Amino acid sequence: MDHLLALRTFVRIAEAGSFAKAADTLNLPRSTVSKLMQDLEAHLGSKLLERTTRTLTVTIEGAAYHERALRLLAELDDMDNAVASARFALKGRLRVDIGSSLANLILVPALREFQKLYPELELVVGVSDRPVDLVGEGVDCVIRGGALSDTSLIARRLCELDYVTCAAPSYLSDKQAPNTPHEMEADHRIVSYFSALSGKLVPMRFFRDGEHVEFFGRSGVALNESTAHLKSILSGLGIGQTFGFMARPHLETGDLVELLPDWTQPHHTLSLVYPASRYPSVKLRVFSDWVALLFGQYDMRGR
Repeated sequence: MDHLLALRTFVRIAEAGSFAKAADTLNLPRSTVSKLMQDLEAHLGSKLLERTTRTLTVTIEGAAYHERALRLLAELDDMDNAVASARFALKGRLRVDIGSSLANLILVPALREFQKLYPELELVVGVSDRPVDLVGEGVDCVIRGGALSDTSLIARRLCELDYVTCAAPSYLSDKQAPNTPHEMEADHRIVSYFSALSGKLVPMRFFRDGEHVEFFGRSGVALNESTAHLKSILSGLGIGQTFGFMARPHLETGDLVELLPDWTQPHHTLSLVYPASRYPSVKLRVFSDWVALLFGQYDMRGR
Protein backbone atom coordinates (compact mmCIF):
# COMPACT_ATOMS: atom_id res chain seq x y z
CA MET A 1 0.00 0.00 0.00
CA ASP A 2 1.19 3.51 -0.86
CA HIS A 3 0.62 4.93 2.62
CA LEU A 4 0.96 8.59 1.61
CA LEU A 5 -1.45 8.20 -1.31
CA ALA A 6 -3.87 6.35 0.96
CA LEU A 7 -3.75 9.26 3.43
CA ARG A 8 -4.42 11.81 0.68
CA THR A 9 -7.25 9.66 -0.63
CA PHE A 10 -8.89 9.33 2.78
CA VAL A 11 -8.71 13.10 3.32
CA ARG A 12 -10.31 13.74 -0.09
CA ILE A 13 -13.10 11.21 0.54
CA ALA A 14 -13.82 12.67 3.97
CA GLU A 15 -13.98 16.21 2.58
CA ALA A 16 -15.91 15.40 -0.59
CA GLY A 17 -18.30 12.93 1.06
CA SER A 18 -18.01 10.65 -1.94
CA PHE A 19 -15.65 8.03 -3.34
CA ALA A 20 -16.54 9.15 -6.87
CA LYS A 21 -15.76 12.84 -6.25
CA ALA A 22 -12.50 11.93 -4.55
CA ALA A 23 -11.48 9.74 -7.49
CA ASP A 24 -12.27 12.53 -9.96
CA THR A 25 -10.31 15.22 -8.13
CA LEU A 26 -7.34 12.89 -7.55
CA ASN A 27 -7.42 11.64 -11.16
CA LEU A 28 -7.55 8.04 -9.94
CA PRO A 29 -9.79 5.14 -10.99
CA ARG A 30 -12.62 4.60 -8.54
CA SER A 31 -11.49 1.02 -8.03
CA THR A 32 -8.07 2.30 -6.92
CA VAL A 33 -9.65 4.70 -4.43
CA SER A 34 -11.78 1.90 -2.98
CA LYS A 35 -8.78 -0.43 -2.71
CA LEU A 36 -6.63 2.22 -1.02
CA MET A 37 -9.32 2.75 1.62
CA GLN A 38 -9.72 -0.98 2.20
CA ASP A 39 -5.95 -1.36 2.63
CA LEU A 40 -5.71 1.67 4.95
CA GLU A 41 -8.51 0.46 7.21
CA ALA A 42 -7.00 -3.04 7.25
CA HIS A 43 -3.61 -1.57 8.16
CA LEU A 44 -5.15 0.44 11.02
CA GLY A 45 -7.50 -2.29 12.14
CA SER A 46 -10.24 0.32 12.43
CA LYS A 47 -13.11 1.68 10.38
CA LEU A 48 -12.58 5.24 9.22
CA LEU A 49 -15.74 5.51 7.11
CA GLU A 50 -19.24 4.13 7.39
CA ARG A 51 -20.74 3.45 3.97
CA THR A 52 -24.28 2.63 2.89
CA THR A 53 -25.82 2.70 -0.58
CA ARG A 54 -26.85 6.33 -0.02
CA THR A 55 -24.62 7.89 2.60
CA LEU A 56 -21.00 8.10 3.68
CA THR A 57 -20.03 9.30 7.15
CA VAL A 58 -16.73 9.59 8.98
CA THR A 59 -16.47 7.51 12.17
CA ILE A 60 -15.25 8.95 15.47
CA GLU A 61 -11.88 7.30 14.88
CA GLY A 62 -11.93 8.59 11.30
CA ALA A 63 -12.55 12.19 12.41
CA ALA A 64 -9.55 12.11 14.74
CA TYR A 65 -7.41 10.48 12.05
CA HIS A 66 -8.57 13.06 9.48
CA GLU A 67 -7.51 15.99 11.67
CA ARG A 68 -4.01 14.59 12.18
CA ALA A 69 -3.72 13.55 8.53
CA LEU A 70 -4.47 17.14 7.44
CA ARG A 71 -1.69 18.45 9.66
CA LEU A 72 0.76 15.80 8.50
CA LEU A 73 0.08 16.37 4.79
CA ALA A 74 0.46 20.14 5.18
CA GLU A 75 3.78 19.63 6.97
CA LEU A 76 4.95 17.24 4.27
CA ASP A 77 4.16 19.81 1.58
CA ASP A 78 6.05 22.46 3.52
CA MET A 79 9.02 20.10 3.95
CA ASP A 80 9.15 19.43 0.21
CA ASN A 81 9.11 23.13 -0.59
CA ALA A 82 11.61 24.08 2.12
CA VAL A 83 14.37 21.67 1.06
CA ALA A 84 15.90 24.42 -1.05
CA SER A 85 15.71 28.04 0.06
CA ALA A 86 15.45 29.45 -3.47
CA ARG A 87 11.99 30.50 -4.56
CA PHE A 88 12.40 28.41 -7.72
CA ALA A 89 12.24 25.26 -5.59
CA LEU A 90 8.52 25.73 -5.06
CA LYS A 91 6.77 22.91 -6.89
CA GLY A 92 3.38 21.26 -7.11
CA ARG A 93 -0.18 22.01 -8.14
CA LEU A 94 -2.53 24.69 -6.83
CA ARG A 95 -6.22 24.65 -7.76
CA VAL A 96 -7.75 28.13 -7.84
CA ASP A 97 -11.23 29.32 -8.78
CA ILE A 98 -12.13 32.87 -9.85
CA GLY A 99 -14.93 34.81 -11.54
CA SER A 100 -14.86 35.38 -15.28
CA SER A 101 -14.15 39.11 -15.52
CA LEU A 102 -11.60 38.99 -12.68
CA ALA A 103 -9.78 36.18 -14.49
CA ASN A 104 -9.87 37.67 -17.98
CA LEU A 105 -9.05 41.27 -17.09
CA ILE A 106 -6.81 41.01 -14.01
CA LEU A 107 -5.46 37.55 -13.12
CA VAL A 108 -4.68 35.91 -16.48
CA PRO A 109 -2.82 38.92 -17.99
CA ALA A 110 -0.52 38.90 -14.92
CA LEU A 111 0.14 35.15 -14.73
CA ARG A 112 3.31 35.32 -16.81
CA GLU A 113 4.92 37.33 -13.99
CA PHE A 114 3.83 34.67 -11.49
CA GLN A 115 5.34 31.96 -13.71
CA LYS A 116 8.65 33.82 -13.77
CA LEU A 117 8.68 33.84 -9.97
CA TYR A 118 7.57 30.21 -9.53
CA PRO A 119 8.19 28.33 -12.79
CA GLU A 120 7.69 24.89 -11.24
CA LEU A 121 4.33 25.68 -9.62
CA GLU A 122 1.34 24.59 -11.70
CA LEU A 123 -1.77 26.74 -11.37
CA VAL A 124 -5.05 25.07 -12.29
CA VAL A 125 -7.52 27.93 -12.68
CA GLY A 126 -11.27 27.38 -12.80
CA VAL A 127 -13.00 30.36 -14.43
CA SER A 128 -16.72 30.82 -13.81
CA ASP A 129 -19.19 33.09 -12.04
CA ARG A 130 -20.67 29.95 -10.45
CA PRO A 131 -19.80 29.66 -6.75
CA VAL A 132 -17.82 26.45 -6.18
CA ASP A 133 -17.78 24.02 -3.28
CA LEU A 134 -14.16 24.37 -2.15
CA VAL A 135 -14.09 21.19 -0.09
CA GLY A 136 -16.28 18.99 -2.28
CA GLU A 137 -14.54 19.99 -5.52
CA GLY A 138 -10.99 19.87 -4.19
CA VAL A 139 -10.31 23.59 -4.71
CA ASP A 140 -7.42 25.06 -2.72
CA CYS A 141 -8.72 28.63 -2.76
CA VAL A 142 -11.16 30.95 -4.52
CA ILE A 143 -11.19 34.66 -5.20
CA ARG A 144 -14.70 35.58 -4.14
CA GLY A 145 -16.71 38.74 -3.69
CA GLY A 146 -19.15 39.79 -0.99
CA ALA A 147 -19.56 39.05 2.69
CA LEU A 148 -18.30 35.73 4.04
CA SER A 149 -21.10 33.98 5.94
CA ASP A 150 -19.59 30.47 6.10
CA THR A 151 -17.55 30.12 9.31
CA SER A 152 -15.77 27.05 7.92
CA LEU A 153 -13.86 29.34 5.55
CA ILE A 154 -11.01 31.78 6.07
CA ALA A 155 -10.85 34.97 4.00
CA ARG A 156 -8.00 37.37 3.23
CA ARG A 157 -9.30 40.70 1.96
CA LEU A 158 -7.73 41.67 -1.35
CA CYS A 159 -9.47 44.90 -2.32
CA GLU A 160 -12.74 46.77 -2.61
CA LEU A 161 -14.21 47.33 -6.08
CA ASP A 162 -16.54 50.17 -7.05
CA TYR A 163 -19.47 50.09 -9.48
CA VAL A 164 -20.29 52.28 -12.46
CA THR A 165 -23.75 52.78 -13.96
CA CYS A 166 -23.37 53.07 -17.72
CA ALA A 167 -24.78 52.54 -21.20
CA ALA A 168 -23.53 52.54 -24.79
CA PRO A 169 -24.03 55.65 -26.96
CA SER A 170 -25.99 53.46 -29.38
CA TYR A 171 -28.55 52.77 -26.66
CA LEU A 172 -28.83 56.47 -25.73
CA SER A 173 -28.97 57.69 -29.35
CA ASP A 174 -32.78 57.85 -29.42
CA LYS A 175 -33.46 58.15 -25.66
CA GLN A 176 -33.14 60.87 -23.06
CA ALA A 177 -30.47 59.93 -20.52
CA PRO A 178 -32.05 59.53 -17.07
CA ASN A 179 -31.47 62.24 -14.47
CA THR A 180 -32.64 60.15 -11.51
CA PRO A 181 -32.89 56.44 -10.64
CA HIS A 182 -36.68 56.79 -10.79
CA GLU A 183 -36.51 57.97 -14.41
CA MET A 184 -34.27 55.02 -15.20
CA GLU A 185 -36.73 52.59 -13.64
CA ALA A 186 -39.71 54.09 -15.49
CA ASP A 187 -38.28 54.76 -18.96
CA HIS A 188 -35.31 52.49 -19.66
CA ARG A 189 -34.30 48.91 -20.31
CA ILE A 190 -31.90 47.28 -17.86
CA VAL A 191 -29.15 44.79 -18.64
CA SER A 192 -29.62 42.61 -15.57
CA TYR A 193 -27.27 40.22 -13.81
CA PHE A 194 -28.59 37.10 -12.09
CA SER A 195 -26.93 34.68 -9.70
CA ALA A 196 -25.55 31.52 -11.29
CA LEU A 197 -26.29 29.75 -7.99
CA SER A 198 -29.80 30.91 -7.05
CA GLY A 199 -31.08 32.27 -10.35
CA LYS A 200 -32.20 35.47 -8.60
CA LEU A 201 -31.81 38.83 -10.31
CA VAL A 202 -29.46 41.36 -8.72
CA PRO A 203 -31.29 44.71 -8.40
CA MET A 204 -29.97 48.09 -9.49
CA ARG A 205 -28.88 49.97 -6.35
CA PHE A 206 -28.31 53.70 -5.86
CA PHE A 207 -27.18 55.66 -2.79
CA ARG A 208 -26.86 59.42 -2.28
CA ASP A 209 -26.92 61.57 0.86
CA GLY A 210 -28.63 58.89 2.91
CA GLU A 211 -31.22 58.11 0.21
CA HIS A 212 -31.40 54.54 -1.06
CA VAL A 213 -33.17 53.50 -4.27
CA GLU A 214 -33.39 49.86 -5.38
CA PHE A 215 -35.29 48.35 -8.29
CA PHE A 216 -35.16 45.64 -10.97
CA GLY A 217 -36.70 47.67 -13.81
CA ARG A 218 -37.55 46.37 -17.27
CA SER A 219 -34.94 43.77 -18.09
CA GLY A 220 -34.17 43.65 -21.79
CA VAL A 221 -31.71 40.83 -21.16
CA ALA A 222 -30.38 39.08 -18.06
CA LEU A 223 -27.07 37.23 -17.82
CA ASN A 224 -25.22 35.26 -15.16
CA GLU A 225 -21.66 35.79 -16.41
CA SER A 226 -19.85 39.09 -15.88
CA THR A 227 -17.95 39.32 -19.17
CA ALA A 228 -21.10 38.66 -21.21
CA HIS A 229 -22.96 41.16 -19.01
CA LEU A 230 -20.47 43.90 -19.93
CA LYS A 231 -20.60 42.89 -23.60
CA SER A 232 -24.39 43.28 -23.55
CA ILE A 233 -24.10 46.82 -22.19
CA LEU A 234 -21.51 47.65 -24.87
CA SER A 235 -23.84 46.23 -27.52
CA GLY A 236 -26.51 48.78 -26.62
CA LEU A 237 -29.00 46.40 -25.03
CA GLY A 238 -29.68 48.69 -22.08
CA ILE A 239 -28.30 50.32 -18.94
CA GLY A 240 -26.25 48.26 -16.53
CA GLN A 241 -24.13 48.43 -13.41
CA THR A 242 -20.68 46.88 -13.67
CA PHE A 243 -17.36 47.07 -11.87
CA GLY A 244 -15.46 50.30 -12.38
CA PHE A 245 -12.26 48.57 -13.51
CA MET A 246 -14.26 46.91 -16.31
CA ALA A 247 -16.09 50.07 -17.41
CA ARG A 248 -13.32 52.70 -17.29
CA PRO A 249 -11.36 51.65 -20.39
CA HIS A 250 -14.61 51.88 -22.39
CA LEU A 251 -15.55 55.20 -20.79
CA GLU A 252 -12.19 56.61 -21.91
CA THR A 253 -12.74 55.50 -25.52
CA GLY A 254 -16.34 56.72 -25.57
CA ASP A 255 -17.78 53.23 -26.06
CA LEU A 256 -19.65 53.69 -22.77
CA VAL A 257 -21.23 56.70 -21.10
CA GLU A 258 -21.42 56.98 -17.31
CA LEU A 259 -24.88 57.74 -15.93
CA LEU A 260 -25.89 59.22 -12.56
CA PRO A 261 -22.30 59.63 -11.29
CA ASP A 262 -23.56 61.31 -8.10
CA TRP A 263 -25.39 58.11 -7.16
CA THR A 264 -23.11 55.35 -5.87
CA GLN A 265 -23.17 51.77 -4.67
CA PRO A 266 -21.34 50.37 -1.65
CA HIS A 267 -18.00 48.88 -2.62
CA HIS A 268 -17.76 45.17 -3.38
CA THR A 269 -15.25 43.43 -1.09
CA LEU A 270 -13.03 40.89 -2.83
CA SER A 271 -11.26 38.18 -0.82
CA LEU A 272 -9.09 35.12 -1.25
CA VAL A 273 -10.91 32.31 0.56
CA TYR A 274 -9.81 28.82 1.63
CA PRO A 275 -11.21 26.14 3.97
CA ALA A 276 -10.45 26.62 7.65
CA SER A 277 -9.98 22.86 7.96
CA ARG A 278 -6.86 22.99 5.78
CA TYR A 279 -3.47 24.17 6.91
CA PRO A 280 -2.32 26.76 4.33
CA SER A 281 0.61 25.30 2.39
CA VAL A 282 3.63 27.25 1.19
CA LYS A 283 2.09 27.17 -2.29
CA LEU A 284 -1.10 28.79 -1.04
CA ARG A 285 0.77 31.36 1.03
CA VAL A 286 2.96 32.57 -1.83
CA PHE A 287 -0.01 32.74 -4.19
CA SER A 288 -2.02 34.62 -1.57
CA ASP A 289 0.77 37.19 -1.10
CA TRP A 290 1.22 37.64 -4.85
CA VAL A 291 -2.47 37.97 -5.62
CA ALA A 292 -2.91 40.47 -2.76
CA LEU A 293 -0.35 42.74 -4.43
CA LEU A 294 -1.98 42.25 -7.83
CA PHE A 295 -5.53 43.08 -6.74
CA GLY A 296 -4.32 45.84 -4.43
CA GLN A 297 -3.81 47.95 -7.55
CA TYR A 298 -7.59 47.96 -8.02
CA ASP A 299 -8.48 48.78 -4.41
CA MET A 300 -10.97 51.68 -4.22
CA ARG A 301 -10.97 52.04 -0.42
CA GLY A 302 -10.66 55.70 0.44
CA ARG A 303 -11.09 56.86 -3.14
